[in-house]
Amino acid sequence: MSGRFRFFRDALLCSLAAGLACTPGAAAAAPEGARVGYVWDARFKQHDTGKGHPESAERLDAIDRAVASSSLKQRLTRIPPRMCAERWLLAAHGADYLKLAQAAIGSGQTVLPTGDTTVSAASFDTAGLAAGSVLAACDAVLSGQVQSAFCAVRPPGHHATTNRGMGFCMFNNVAIAARYLRLQHGIQRILIVDWDVHHGNGTYAILKQDPHVFQFHLHQSPLYPGTGRIEEQGEGPGKGFTINNPLPAGAGINEILPLFQKKLLPAMETFRPQFILISAGFDAHQADPLGGLKLTTADYARLTGLVCDLAERHCGGRIVSVLEGGYNLTALGDSVVAHLQVLADRAGKSISK
Repeated sequence: MSGRFRFFRDALLCSLAAGLACTPGAAAAAPEGARVGYVWDARFKQHDTGKGHPESAERLDAIDRAVASSSLKQRLTRIPPRMCAERWLLAAHGADYLKLAQAAIGSGQTVLPTGDTTVSAASFDTAGLAAGSVLAACDAVLSGQVQSAFCAVRPPGHHATTNRGMGFCMFNNVAIAARYLRLQHGIQRILIVDWDVHHGNGTYAILKQDPHVFQFHLHQSPLYPGTGRIEEQGEGPGKGFTINNPLPAGAGINEILPLFQKKLLPAMETFRPQFILISAGFDAHQADPLGGLKLTTADYARLTGLVCDLAERHCGGRIVSVLEGGYNLTALGDSVVAHLQVLADRAGKSISK
């Protein structure tokens, strides 16, 4: 391990000292009826974006309160977080970018020099923990300890490109997970569904030439970051493995459902995914201050059900969902609970392929 990434070693030792398992097989076995993994840890709140920033630690508190006050508590299996090994960060990001980001944060900068990403002293470590925890969730699903999992991690990731942090994102958690699934576990066909209100430009850029990954993006347009045109369908060997669905402000479930039914479902009959990743942004909610789409809490449950249908048909129900956006705290907590409720209700009902 190179010197500039020695924080990973130190964080790993701290985790072991705290009694947190850091190996793929160390997540607790799922108790009877609890077949959905749940990643949440107070350390994700150490990424400090400052007062008034929409992507704040309060988002995790809102999720935790909503889950704790729901009927889900006994149906979730906690998956211990773990730090991401350097090799997996480098599967999606350039070494120069990691060195730049670590140096900028170490020198006390509050915005990454690659653009508009707010950071604090703990941000590099926290982003590494977020990425690694998504990999821990993938391991838990593939080992059969849980059938699906939701990762309440921050900072989010889908705007981060190979060499640039963007928006609220530093490391691209979902792109790293896609590479990990293929290179570590031999999964050859991975579906990414991104329903954040903003286009997952980083995910697209990192994976656009990868025929092992099919990307399905739903996002408002025009809106930051200004990408995600219908014509962007992948490049090179990945051409035809992306479906972008830009939506106008005011669009809701009536516009989104036909896109699932007429585009995604038929495409998956050919692609036949072996694992599904969700970039689960909840900022397309009608109450969200940063978007203009009109989804409701119940609509997120419905979309989750559609993804579960695909997972049950093609890949034994294997889903890992990763938090992206969502900035109205009440709507975020309620939507995450609705999302988890469907995952829990559908767990164990899959047909393995």
